[in-house]
Amino acid sequence: MKLVVIEGIGKKETVEKYLGAGYKVFATKGHVRDLPAKSMAVNVKKNFQPEYVIMEDKRDTVKSLISAAAQAECVLLATDPDREGEAISWHVAHLLNIPDDAPVRIEFNEISKKAVQNALKNPRAIDMSLVDAQQARRVLDRLVGYRVSPVLCRKIQNRLSAGRVQSVTLRLVVEREREILNFKPEEYWPFFSIVADGDDFRIKAALATRDKAKFKIPDEKTVEEVKAELDGQTYTVTGIKKSVTKSRAPAPFITSTMQQDALNKLGMSLKQTSSAAQALYEGVDIPGEGKVALITYIRTDSTRVSADAQNEARAFIAEKYGADFVPAKPNVFASKKSAQDAHEAIRPISLARTPDSIKDCVNKYYYKLYKLIYERFLASQMAEAKYNSMSVDITAGRYGFKVTGKTLLFAGYTAVYNTYVDEGKEDDETVAKLPELTEGQQLKFIEYKYEQKFTKPPARYTEASLVKTMEEKGIGRPATYTPTITLLATREYTEKEGKAIKPTELGMKVTDMLIKYFPDIMDVQFTAQMESRLDEIEDGGKVWQQVISEFYKGFDEEVAMALGDTFSLKEPDQKTDVVCDKCGANMVIKNGRFGKFLACPNYPRCKNTMPIDENGNPMPAEKKEVVESDVKCPKCGKTMVVKQGRFGPFLACPGYPKCKTIVNIDKPAQAEEELPPCPECGKPLKKITTRSSTFYGCTGYPTCKFTSSNKPIADKCPECGSFMVERVTKAGKTHACGNKECGYKVKVDEPAN
Repeated sequence: MKLVVIEGIGKKETVEKYLGAGYKVFATKGHVRDLPAKSMAVNVKKNFQPEYVIMEDKRDTVKSLISAAAQAECVLLATDPDREGEAISWHVAHLLNIPDDAPVRIEFNEISKKAVQNALKNPRAIDMSLVDAQQARRVLDRLVGYRVSPVLCRKIQNRLSAGRVQSVTLRLVVEREREILNFKPEEYWPFFSIVADGDDFRIKAALATRDKAKFKIPDEKTVEEVKAELDGQTYTVTGIKKSVTKSRAPAPFITSTMQQDALNKLGMSLKQTSSAAQALYEGVDIPGEGKVALITYIRTDSTRVSADAQNEARAFIAEKYGADFVPAKPNVFASKKSAQDAHEAIRPISLARTPDSIKDCVNKYYYKLYKLIYERFLASQMAEAKYNSMSVDITAGRYGFKVTGKTLLFAGYTAVYNTYVDEGKEDDETVAKLPELTEGQQLKFIEYKYEQKFTKPPARYTEASLVKTMEEKGIGRPATYTPTITLLATREYTEKEGKAIKPTELGMKVTDMLIKYFPDIMDVQFTAQMESRLDEIEDGGKVWQQVISEFYKGFDEEVAMALGDTFSLKEPDQKTDVVCDKCGANMVIKNGRFGKFLACPNYPRCKNTMPIDENGNPMPAEKKEVVESDVKCPKCGKTMVVKQGRFGPFLACPGYPKCKTIVNIDKPAQAEEELPPCPECGKPLKKITTRSSTFYGCTGYPTCKFTSSNKPIADKCPECGSFMVERVTKAGKTHACGNKECGYKVKVDEPAN
């Protein structure tokens, strides 16, 4: 038996199907080794040597992996085809004592029979340049986060964090918000004359020039002046330009453009898009076929398409749309210099698998995203669209007007896909269907059209436009866009207002503090250059420790300076009239990890604290009445008392702390709830109670890690096909979709009176 190691559990079944007999697939479910969470784990004095450990939640996974590998005749590492995937293979190889130069690494850009079989024929050694590029990123991010975060905690508030890419992205959001706050709107008046030709075909002509110079009307007074000068003037066609214009097909999707179009066209958030794309890549259930992968690898910044895929597309287009829709040569699109061109663009694995063919098999998000990817790829391989275009100049006295017309001559790629147009963009010139006109022709004046407008500030970022800006400025890479933007919201540095992202007051403080002390780390260009250096490591042109060393010069001094001065943005302690009942001092309001509370200012000599309500009023702890039991302590003989703990009441010896005896109080047995099988693996579910919570989990753990905080029920969601859960609140009982991104729910009964 040969063991094939992959990352995601979601594609295990899909990969197994194409490997055939004699192979076993093992999923690591992501990383198995990493830097430990509670220490920096990077030895700066020993050439930035990282200290990797097996992750706490992966100890059982690693045990199972080592056991499976011991029984295999050979191990093949088929983690994802990128830096991170290469690093995971390297960590796995280390745990299994596989030499770095052993030909055990296989990779495929799509999960299809052809791709998997080809990968099996071409194993290679682990690419240490890719591994080192990932190591450099991990170490760099750890150094920044571990050294800079304490500065924020000391100078703003506890439990704050900084990150190399995260902090620069936050700066973009903050600076955009300040542009908006400082923006001063300017008045302007778009002005049009409605004129007609001999057949009374109305034309809306935009005012463009005065005395042959560009001209815009700034106020209502000028509007009246212009009207007075135009009244009675003859409108004459003074210039006509006719041409055939072409519009080239868009490139197939890369990660960022997929995320942008999914939000702009489909209204899908970054998390929804990432989740749906991952499922389409790993495989979805198709009746009669099992799990089938539908698209190629989803984390890519390359627009390259394989020759096989191009040939399939050209044949498909010719058959369905006609030979005219096939370009003379296959369309090739330039990728950015920084693109990892080992990957292809995101495309369907097979054009024969049309969106309509899967519509009834998958949920609405999967279908909509697959349709978008399918149509974008098909359009990318089609001929240009052609238009008959006409630009007309019209003169009336000293004023010049312009109108443009555009009619479709040949649909080309637009027969399949139209690029997103920002409806917020304004254009003073109109684009319309125009009649046949001749130079010197006089037009009949009908009426004026004008309105007062004001220039608008730049728009706040949406998830889509922020991803676009990150890509354009070289901040991060495809795999980091979604987690970076999500983390900013999780840390409460940003918040949503509709689709727009705006910084919180905390986010602004964090940005200002970091710019003050760490201008390099917060510099967009510096961050982009660092990404380029990581690319150089991947290409084998740089030693990763050298890149880190160049960055680290002076960094220690910056941290020391930041921690050493007295500058602070922390809110001062608020004095109150509440007297400390232990030492008599006036207590102060402080900010803690769970909100505001009262504390004695004489800390650490006096450690008295007191909770407060939402209005700032003290809530002293109530003295609880001691309830004696009829049970004697088995150790000291004292009458035990009833106390309340996390798991309910228990008996405790009143002689504490000298005697620490406790006795559990037996609870009455409860009937087990009826539960459906696990929606992920089909094994029985069970109700689990821990110290802090109650939830439902799969009995197949750790192989299956399904959990739900609400009780699952047997029904399936009619919207997306996911499992359903039962929720009970004061308002009554509802059945809701277990997929948070779906939102479907239905009320099943009324609240009790």
